[in-house]
Amino acid sequence: MQMPDRPTRPEAFHYELPAELIAQRPLPERGASRLLHLAPDGAVKDLRFAQLASLLRPGDLLVLNDTRVLPARLLGRKASGGRVEVLLERRLGARLALAHLKASKSPAAGTELIFDAGVSARVLGRSGAFYLLRFSRALTPVLETIGHVPLPPYIGRADEPADRERYQTVFARRPGAVAAPTAGLHFDAAQLERLAAGGVEMAALTLHVGAGTFQPLREEQLRSGLLHAERFEVSPALVASVAAARARGGRIVAVGTTVVRALESAAADGELRPLGGETRLFIRPGYRFRIVDALLTNFHLPGSSLLMLVCAFAGHAPVMAAYAHAVRERYRFFSYGDAMFCHRADPGS
Repeated sequence: MQMPDRPTRPEAFHYELPAELIAQRPLPERGASRLLHLAPDGAVKDLRFAQLASLLRPGDLLVLNDTRVLPARLLGRKASGGRVEVLLERRLGARLALAHLKASKSPAAGTELIFDAGVSARVLGRSGAFYLLRFSRALTPVLETIGHVPLPPYIGRADEPADRERYQTVFARRPGAVAAPTAGLHFDAAQLERLAAGGVEMAALTLHVGAGTFQPLREEQLRSGLLHAERFEVSPALVASVAAARARGGRIVAVGTTVVRALESAAADGELRPLGGETRLFIRPGYRFRIVDALLTNFHLPGSSLLMLVCAFAGHAPVMAAYAHAVRERYRFFSYGDAMFCHRADPGS
């Protein structure tokens, strides 16, 4: 009997990507993206995102992530003069935050950081890879006034005013993410209305995407099977929507890997329950999915935990073949790029 192909090392998820295929800007219209359909038999079909309805059925439940991206990047300097870049990971209180710091020399506890508009922050210490900062003013107005959109590191340009709207889904509601749930960026209000008119149900959960999503996998994570922590909430209303979809024979269609991670985290004991808190769930080949039947997702970085999740979901060989097809057909990759729709593989595949 042939054993299923279940690679778990990042090297098995590598593919060659020409730099010019990394989307640096969004398309003029949200729904103008391409959509690659990876069928259950491994066949691929080139579609437009406007054709998503052809892949959905009346009674399906489309689950969205309603997190809202914070303008979480701050540019400033140390009191001693050296430049510093702050990327908030999460707010801990009105003026307290955990953050990544980029500086020529790691700032010690007590260091004062100075920003525009008379804003400052003091380094209180470290917590793992993060710095604990106390700001001189409440964070929410500070970010809205002087914060920058935290574009991913593979976008080789400074953020622009248009990114404030385009690096945000139209259904973003709950502030807290430092990266967008990018599969949702393709939807506009008109398409959501068309899907609803066609009998597709919709519901939302929240997972605040952290900056760890862009970090290379560490050996410690591969050994422990745990990723960086991200906050999430699955509500009683969503649990009821999933149960209703199951009862009517509908599929659970996740819009993005963040939705998969939240739903599967809330079903860790085998049954989906209302749950909030942090998840460190690392989904890789060999994982047995409990909730999600189909997945809409963007194309992910080589060797990343997100690509490992997609391969766990739809099969390593079919997904890597689909990525090779996307490269040949010159799809646009990553956050501002095109999308892929795939189905849950048979557990034995």
